[in-house]
Amino acid sequence: MQQQPASSVSRRDLLSLIGTVAGSAAMYHAMTSLGFATESAYKGPIKLNGDPKGASVLILGAGLAGMTAAFELRKAGYKVEVLEFNDRPGGRNWTLRGGDTFTELGGAKQTCEFENGLYINPGPWRIPYHHHAVLDYCKRFGVALEPFIQLNHNALLHSTNGFDGQPQRIREVKTDFQGQVSELLAKATQQGKLDDAVSKEDKEILLQALKAWGALDANYAYKANLISGDFRGFARDPGGGLGAAPTPGIPLALSDILKSQLWRNLQNFALYEFQTTMFQPVGGMDMIGKAFAKEVGSLIKYNAKVIRIQQNERGVTVTYQDGNGPAAPQQAKADWCICTIPLPVLSQIETDVGARLKAAIDAVPYAASIKVGLQFKRRFWEEDEAIYGGISYTNLPIRQISYPSTAYNHSGRGVLLGAYLYGGPNSYEFTAMTPRQRVEHAVEYGSRLHPQYKAEFENGISVAWHRVPFTLGCAASWNDKMRQEHYDNLCQMDGRIVLAGEHASYLPAWMEGAILSSLDAISRLHERVVKA
Repeated sequence: MQQQPASSVSRRDLLSLIGTVAGSAAMYHAMTSLGFATESAYKGPIKLNGDPKGASVLILGAGLAGMTAAFELRKAGYKVEVLEFNDRPGGRNWTLRGGDTFTELGGAKQTCEFENGLYINPGPWRIPYHHHAVLDYCKRFGVALEPFIQLNHNALLHSTNGFDGQPQRIREVKTDFQGQVSELLAKATQQGKLDDAVSKEDKEILLQALKAWGALDANYAYKANLISGDFRGFARDPGGGLGAAPTPGIPLALSDILKSQLWRNLQNFALYEFQTTMFQPVGGMDMIGKAFAKEVGSLIKYNAKVIRIQQNERGVTVTYQDGNGPAAPQQAKADWCICTIPLPVLSQIETDVGARLKAAIDAVPYAASIKVGLQFKRRFWEEDEAIYGGISYTNLPIRQISYPSTAYNHSGRGVLLGAYLYGGPNSYEFTAMTPRQRVEHAVEYGSRLHPQYKAEFENGISVAWHRVPFTLGCAASWNDKMRQEHYDNLCQMDGRIVLAGEHASYLPAWMEGAILSSLDAISRLHERVVKA
């Protein structure tokens, strides 16, 4: 491959720069132009035309992929049975509430002690507006949704390498970075350094745009004044009566912002998958799984641990054990099989598939991820700091603190997501800890952003996905080379077996990917059945 010149900018770097400086809308248009951004391929309810003639399908896993397949195939006339490892539906579509218990690999058992009505979503926790399949099934099944706040300008950005370790408001970092970059660009434009790229007419329009977008004054300078205050906020907000005039805040120096690396976090609001509007189910993410189970629950056999998958030219036989005890293995048989078992688990099950599919199953690693939910005596982030929803970012190992997007201004206890690690060395470090140690570390690190943590903390719970028995990891972690070598083989039907799940999609770690992969799998299976 020809090496890029040192002065060239990769498409990824270009998108990053556009998103950081110009904002999410500009980044999305750029992504579209470069062929990166597309909406979900879902175009509406699937239509499985043709008579399946009494064919039977065995579905392994009652996550969203498995229950989507069960719902649509039964509606099309198939005989359907679902085997599920857990004693509940939903898979990673999971919510922990007070009284819930679970045991991770290694035997550590946790009991959630949250107050009634409080919860944490250890798996998926937000739904983008362009995930049309998830939103459509929620509408069809009556799942009530509410906004999930991804961007809160009053939340915090924090780095141990900048501003003496003191967290900064997102609105201040964003506005000051944007304003000072606009000033630099305006100066370059006035000095004629962009004449080769911008016409004389466009030059005047560009200067007007930079003045408005960057909150610049009449001299195209970004300073502490009421103009910048209208964007970044004030040192003293406007009030009423005598002495009510607002006082501008002092902008953060561009050099300090650059050295702190806080500007990197602004990308989290520009990425297409995190752009507003985002949603969450009212009452917890598992409301989606429960809604699916209300439709297909009679088809599901719970506590069924699959230990062998066999197939021949006549059908599929699956051997499973009762997860509650050492009962003798049982068997389930069907004409066809849709397997949604996560790949790290499936790779350890003896399965009659060809070499290409087996290689694909074995090849794809799953990301390490940890979430820690923390309950506090009061919602101090709202009462003391006026942070209502949104996410604060830090370079500390906990990476993110997400504030609840519901029950605003409520007196009493509250639960926030005190840590969300996804990939990287810190994820493996937290995975190796005991559940109690993860919570303790989340409280210790979080107190550097919120000094109230230690005095207000009551209890917590943690989920390290590599220690979750039914997945052994958070989500498929593809790279370009693996996709080129294994993706098609993973999705192709192998005899009478076809795989589905987020791992069999270009939307790994998202519920949308699980549902779309399932719809694709059952469409191809149905086509084969009808033709046969």
